[in-house]
This record gives sequence, C-alpha cells and structure tokens, in this order.
Amino acid sequence: MKKYLSILILAGGSIFAGCSKFMDRQPLSDIAPDQFFKNEKELSTYLNSLYSAFPNAEGIYNEDIDNIVKASLGDNLTGRRTVPVTGGNWTWTELRKINFFLDNYNRVLPEQQAEKYVAVAKFFRAYFYFDKVQRFGDVPWYGSTILQGDQDKLTKARDSRALVVDSILADIDYAIAKMDGATTSTDAVTKYTALALKSRICLFEGTFRKYHPEMSLPGWETFLQKSVEASEALMSTGKYKIYTSTPDKAYLELFASIAPIKDEIILAKTFSNELQVWHNVNYYTITSSYGKPGLEKQLVNSYLMKDGTRFTDIPRYDTITFYSETQNRDPRLSQTIRTPGYSRIGTTARLAPDFGASVTGYQLIKFVTDLSFDSFNRSINSMPIFRYAEVLLNYAEAKAELGQLTQADLDKSIKLLRDRVGMPNIDMAAANAAPDPYVGDQYLNVSGANEGVILEIRRERRVELVMESYRWWDLMRWKEGKLLTRQFKGMYFPGIGQYDLDHDGKTDVHIYEGAKPDPAVKGVQYFKLGTEMDLENGAAGGNVIINRNISKQFDETRDYLQPIPIQERLLNTNLTQNPNWDDGL
Repeated sequence: MKKYLSILILAGGSIFAGCSKFMDRQPLSDIAPDQFFKNEKELSTYLNSLYSAFPNAEGIYNEDIDNIVKASLGDNLTGRRTVPVTGGNWTWTELRKINFFLDNYNRVLPEQQAEKYVAVAKFFRAYFYFDKVQRFGDVPWYGSTILQGDQDKLTKARDSRALVVDSILADIDYAIAKMDGATTSTDAVTKYTALALKSRICLFEGTFRKYHPEMSLPGWETFLQKSVEASEALMSTGKYKIYTSTPDKAYLELFASIAPIKDEIILAKTFSNELQVWHNVNYYTITSSYGKPGLEKQLVNSYLMKDGTRFTDIPRYDTITFYSETQNRDPRLSQTIRTPGYSRIGTTARLAPDFGASVTGYQLIKFVTDLSFDSFNRSINSMPIFRYAEVLLNYAEAKAELGQLTQADLDKSIKLLRDRVGMPNIDMAAANAAPDPYVGDQYLNVSGANEGVILEIRRERRVELVMESYRWWDLMRWKEGKLLTRQFKGMYFPGIGQYDLDHDGKTDVHIYEGAKPDPAVKGVQYFKLGTEMDLENGAAGGNVIINRNISKQFDETRDYLQPIPIQERLLNTNLTQNPNWDDGL
C-alpha cells in the first residue's frame, strides 16, 4: 500500500529536502486509494488538505522589501544569501498530495462527476508550480506520483521553463473550464479564483520574459495577451466590484474587516476566536518586537496629491516635514499609515506616529483593527489571497506593455481604484507626453511610447497593493533588483529640536545631542542623534536613515533566481545549479 504514497523517496534519504519530514504529518498520507475516493465527500475532504499551500497571514502582511523597511535587513537585501544545504523552498510535499489525488480520484466516480474536483487539484498544481518557476526558473515537472524505485523520475533533470509554464497553463485552463461559474466563494477556489491566478501567472511570465532578454525566453507577448484575456473574462462576469463607502474610509475598511468583503475579495484566509485561529498584525504594528516596520520615504513620495498632481513636482518636496507632506494626498496614504488626526478604530483619541513601533516614522495602519485585538497573536480580520483590484491592475499593465492600452481600458480598470478614494483617473495622453521623472528614475528599463503610462500603472500597483507581499516578485519580473540597494529613509527633520508631528500643540518627538533633557516630558519620544536616531546630515538635518552601516547588494547576474540546495544536487547529480550560484559541486 505504501508504494502509492512513497513519493520522492530514495533508499536512505529524500531526493527533495523537506519531503520525508512531512510524510507522517499529513492525516491522509496512509490512505489506500482502493478504499478511499469512493464518493464526492471523500474527494472534497481530501482536497481540503491542499489549502495549506496558501500563505499564512504573516506571509501576506509581513512585507519588508523596499515598500516597508525594518530595523534589520534580510539576507536577500544584504547580498548574504548563500546556497542552502537543504530547504531553500525546494520542497515538494504539496505536489505529492496533489498528484496522488490526480492518480487515484477516478476509481469509482464517473469522470464527469469527478471533474470539478480534478479542476481544484489542477488549480493547486498550477499554483504550486508557479511558485517554483518564480523562484528557480527551470524545475522538474512531475505530472504523476513517483513510485519507490523509479530512478528515472527520481533523478530526472530540470525541465525547461517553457515546458513547465505550458504545463501550468494547461492545468489552469482545465480548472477554468471545469469549475462551476454559478457561485463565488471567499473560502474555496472557484472558476474566478482560477481566472485571477491565470491573470497573475501570465502577467508575471510575460513581463519577466520581456525584461529579461538575457534569458532568451521567447513569446512574452503571448503571455501578456493571455493575462489580458483572463482578466477580461473575470471582469466581464460582473461578479466582483471595488468596495466603496466613503473616500476617507473605504480602503482601510476593506482590510480591517473581520469577514472578507465579498464584493472585492475573491479568496481570503479567514480567522476566528471560535476556531482559535489568529494572526498577529495589530501587535506587529504597535510594538517594537517585529523590527518596527514603516513605509519607506520613496514610496511615501510616490503617493500623488489628491487632485492627481505629483507631490514630487512641488519645489523642495524633499525637505517638507511630516505634517505638510501628508496634507491633500491620495487618501490611501492616510489609510495605510498614521497621519495627523489619526485615531484607532472605535476610539476618538488622536495618535501621532510612534517611532518606537516604526523605524521610519511612517507607522502602518493597513490591516489594523480595534484595540480588542492588540494582544499578541489575537487578530482575526481576514487576509486577502486574491482580490479584484489586482486583476484590474494586471489588465491595465498587460495592455500597456503590449502597446494596446487605451483610455477606455484605464476607465474600466485603474479608474475604479481611484474612484474608491475620490482620486482622478490616469490621463493616458498626459502621462505619455510627460513621464514622471521621479518614478522613471526608479524603473530605468521602461521605454517607448507607453513609458509614461506604464510608470503610472506601476505607481498605482505599488500604492494599492502595499503590505500584501507583491513587491519582491514585481521587482524580479521588471528586472529592477537595483532598487533594493538604495539607502532606505524615513521622515525628514530639519535638525535637532522638538517636533509636533500632528500639529495638536504638543511635542511628539525631541531629537537631541549630549545629555537627555531633564525632566523628560510624558508622551514625548526622545532620540539621541547618532545613536537612537540617524539623520542624513547629522545635526544639520535630513531624512531619518535606516541601517546606514549595513551594505545592501543585489547581483544582477545571479539574484533574480534562487539557488538549488546542495543536498538535492548531491542526491540527484542531474540537477544543474542556477547561474553564478557557487555551491562547490
């Protein structure tokens, strides 16, 4: 019986690190295929185990690339990444579960009755392999379980990216075709989740191929066209819309909602006190325990003014202090970070930014709910895995990259996001006539007749999706890893002294040299210059500098793909290493 579930196991060890240690943790791992999969309930029960593939809450909100920075830096920012011995995301447990199902689902039920369950399994296989392609490029494609002793499969080489991506699309197209389109669900994958995934996959692959010509991957236009088509198919159903209430609250409400807002959320991870399933987002944003996350200055500068003009076109925009820089901006800024007048949900007390919880001073409030959830690991608001806003952004970006975008396309995509917060839409002609030099300086690979509007769509994507963990993969597909090597910055202060950040007549921050002022005033945040706070120009002022003495590096010849772990290449000598990752083999 075990031969059906002995997947990716070699005598004496696992060919894929991480596989064997999970074998006994899967409750269904000991089932006999001839004794299970006898009815639809059993198929559904088995498929429920596949949802563990989706990220946990921390995997969504805990973004720390260059949108959000912390007191410490990860190895992916410092250039200290090395080839791991084991692990390194080269894990295949989920694939074993999926392929086992696909090999055994049809022992009793007729194909037509079972195909909607097959569609779910193929959705998850597409999701699984998309993650692997993003990380590693070429990977072995396994379309069925591997029996013990099948040396050909256990020791196969990496298949080409082209073959794997084509196989991914075959799976997701099957899912779209066979899933029932009559209903939507924020708890279970549906035809609409599959369309959203296809939109995401094809945008990634199309832009990756376009902006990485050194990899000689053909057909980028085909993938972008498929992203457009998947996005249009979802948009045309009328099943989803952008959630609105009032411009000053709607964006925040979407992410603070305990239950997922079904107008916009296609699929979410949910939490509850009753089921004792929680996450930690409130505590993460209000304590110093998790690196004091804060928005980075370049992103803050990128938010437009409320009338749609550019903040960075204002003379000496880079020396504007906090209160003034937050006035009359895109309302999403004040619904993402604490700005003057901010109060917690359910309270009226006005709170200034707390540098004790935010290293940049731009303290996060997206996903933050009321005070009753502030204790460690007690938040229960839902976390979006797919939402309609991303599909609209994918649609606009893919059409712009293809040179097909029209103002009408923007009116049915980006405009809906801007309408939520009372912002004017992108004017395509104006954007292309005068591309924003500030955003253009970030994305040097963008050129051509649509340069201006592509830059604006990238601005929109960054603002709309911040803190939802898209940024790393966006930079990878756009070939913009160099942005990770910039000096990260926070608020601007003109020098030492006392600052009333929210203009309520009370000092919030006191930056000093020498001895700490005595007596200290309650409620004031004191920072000694050079030790507790670092400004660009010392006592002469400047932006808060984050990790000035930690070098950030990104190897353009290596770091767009991750390395294959050493143990895997020792066990399977046919596995090649990704370019310029030295593992000594």
